[in-house]
Amino acid sequence: MPTQAEPRPSSVAEQSSDIAAEVYAPRRVDVALRGLDLIIAGSALVVLSPLLGLLALATLLTSGRPVLYRGQRVGRAGQIFTMYKLRTLRPGAETRLGPYYGEELSRRTEQEVTMVGRAARLTHIDEVPQLFNVLRGDMSMVGPRPVRPAFFNRLCEEIPQYWQRLVVRPGVTGFAQTRITREDSWEDKLIHDLEYIADRSIRLYLRVLSATITRIASLTLRGRDR
Repeated sequence: MPTQAEPRPSSVAEQSSDIAAEVYAPRRVDVALRGLDLIIAGSALVVLSPLLGLLALATLLTSGRPVLYRGQRVGRAGQIFTMYKLRTLRPGAETRLGPYYGEELSRRTEQEVTMVGRAARLTHIDEVPQLFNVLRGDMSMVGPRPVRPAFFNRLCEEIPQYWQRLVVRPGVTGFAQTRITREDSWEDKLIHDLEYIADRSIRLYLRVLSATITRIASLTLRGRDR
């Protein structure tokens, strides 16, 4: 039986991906940042694996399979990859939430969160499986957050500069995530993403990671997940 090919973004999005692939010119700092990705992601997985295993077991016992969420995302130069997360929503939630984004997506997502998922989202431990994506080279620890192919199509049509975020790997966290909220506009998020891409350095990379840890700790203490 032939293997079904993974869908790719089309039209404006596909053209933008081709442009990003052509203009992408690695900087010397990108080699150093990739090294940091491997060290940090590998170390964090070793430390957090026992906790992740317990939460995965709790998810299996309370809401069944699948334990991991697997979703397609647009990566560097428009390449589609499968992103992993600990499943925190009820089975089939992505299908129900598919048409929504922004404030409406946040509201509807809250209605889909499982009991174990709420605890995982509070500490952001649900994001830990993305460290496997970092080790595989799909993602970086820091970069623009990856979006679904369908959203990417729409955003490329609405925001002509949106393709520019494809010149680097998407990140587990990003400059935009330390400055604004999910409800802010895609244009505002893009401004911060492009600022990071233009100014990326070891110092900025570590600054974003530090700000992310501080933000997670603050939200956890206040009992908020996002």
